[in-house]
Amino acid sequence: MMESGLKRLAATWRATCLKMSRVGRHGHLSSSLGYIEVLAFLYKRWLKLAPDSEGPSDKFILSKGHGCSALYVALADCGFIPVESLSQYAKPGAQLGCHPCKHALNILETSSGSLGQGLGVASGIALAQRLSGEQSKIVILLGDGEMNEGSIWESLTFIKANQLNNIIAIIDYNGVQAVGNTDRIVGGTSLEKKIAAFGWHTQTIDGNDFAQIEDAFSQLEGVLDQPKAIIAHTRLGIDYMNVESALWHYRIPSDEEYDSALAQLDAEPIF
Repeated sequence: MMESGLKRLAATWRATCLKMSRVGRHGHLSSSLGYIEVLAFLYKRWLKLAPDSEGPSDKFILSKGHGCSALYVALADCGFIPVESLSQYAKPGAQLGCHPCKHALNILETSSGSLGQGLGVASGIALAQRLSGEQSKIVILLGDGEMNEGSIWESLTFIKANQLNNIIAIIDYNGVQAVGNTDRIVGGTSLEKKIAAFGWHTQTIDGNDFAQIEDAFSQLEGVLDQPKAIIAHTRLGIDYMNVESALWHYRIPSDEEYDSALAQLDAEPIF
């Protein structure tokens, strides 16, 4: 898929997430909308995926589980789950919960939602692959607010110490977490420098720019002796949502806001 096609796809996925929020009466849009370009590139261009009962050959873990509406859209658009299941998002007893549950949706690598666990799960998968003589790409998507969890830094150390170099961590750095501005909360320190100090190969990119995304992942192919991290600075893709507050961590769009967003995106939901 060419870059222009990916841009149209990202707009469509954003429109779908917006509709899911309204249908399911559930927020967390700021957690889903920002990383859609990265997700589109992964699912359409980079990861080896096979929509069958065995799931993808490569592994994708959404550690920040509250941002799951974008993942569900990707799974539906790539044929893993029925498109019509998106209409049941976040409803009581639905397969697509407001946090991903492997018991409800078995093609997931793991359940998620309690922050700070994704890297630890990834390290277990990587160790199991080493024992079995197999190896695949293991990609984990984390939030910038999630990086405050101590378990993340323990996992960074463990992964480097055990040379689990097929692990790629992507941090969705949208600058906002549940209680405020991320940079202010962590004192304005460099996340890239901190992760690099743990022995990881690190890059910082514009996470909404497909050219930068493609270049970053192309560089990873030549890094064989380190685990890898990409800090992706992202924005939500809707003008009025790009505010430096936790507003859209919780809000559901009104009728007017929804119509305005679809007009700006020039896109329609896939269901």
